[in-house]
Amino acid sequence: MRLVTYSHNDKTQVGAVVADHVVPVAEEMIALLESGADGMAVVAEKLSADALGVPVADVTLLPPVLRPGKVIALGRNYAAHAAEGGAKVPDFPMLFHKTHTSLTGANSTVVIPDGTNAVDFEAELAVIIGKTCKNVSKEDAMDYVAGYTVANDITARDWQRRTSQFTSGKMVDGFGPLGPELVTADEIEDIQNLDIKCWVNGELMQSSNTKMMIFPVAFTIEYISKITTLEVGDVILTGTPEGVGYARTPPIYMKAGDEVTVEVESIGRLTNTFA
Repeated sequence: MRLVTYSHNDKTQVGAVVADHVVPVAEEMIALLESGADGMAVVAEKLSADALGVPVADVTLLPPVLRPGKVIALGRNYAAHAAEGGAKVPDFPMLFHKTHTSLTGANSTVVIPDGTNAVDFEAELAVIIGKTCKNVSKEDAMDYVAGYTVANDITARDWQRRTSQFTSGKMVDGFGPLGPELVTADEIEDIQNLDIKCWVNGELMQSSNTKMMIFPVAFTIEYISKITTLEVGDVILTGTPEGVGYARTPPIYMKAGDEVTVEVESIGRLTNTFA
């Protein structure tokens, strides 16, 4: 199932994407995920009843989860990305966070704030938690995943490098495009074998596969859940592959009018413009 959070006629709700239409199915994504299998069964009934939707083109797509309790991200989770930045492969997942105010939806405009001239793109797979978990094993971890979406971990590189902590360059308002859809976990056969790509103004910049992750999704959930309780709706950004802007000669940083598209195979394409 492909679910979106969207705004239409001044109302925000959750819909299921059927062909090129959105069928309204719930009021709020986290509440729907908390309802579990019973809630999803109700959604399926609504879809089987030939419910009428509205064209996707007529709605405003928002982040699939509007206000997650946590947005936890991994740094340097692809060896080639670590290498292009002159860094060693980490022994443990490098964790930082973004905030819910950094999230924005597909097709939205990302505003470059005053004070930075080094805004970069990062194509990523995002994991959305579907059941609360603590101290879960990697063998059981995938049972706690609601689904997946596409992310762009936009980063102000100069702000990121002011200190040893990444977060100040990561949690900027609007620097977390997410979407367009939450694709439920049952739709994906092997999350560790999906192509991931990024284009800037139509030019391919990043091209890799999730099998190249240093720390796979299941291990990452195990690791994080030993540190903090993962709750329904929490988002995990799993890191970006090589090809980012700062590692190029000369560096490629975002400017007004640029368009970035991130694609994760079987999950979707996420496009945003900059201003």
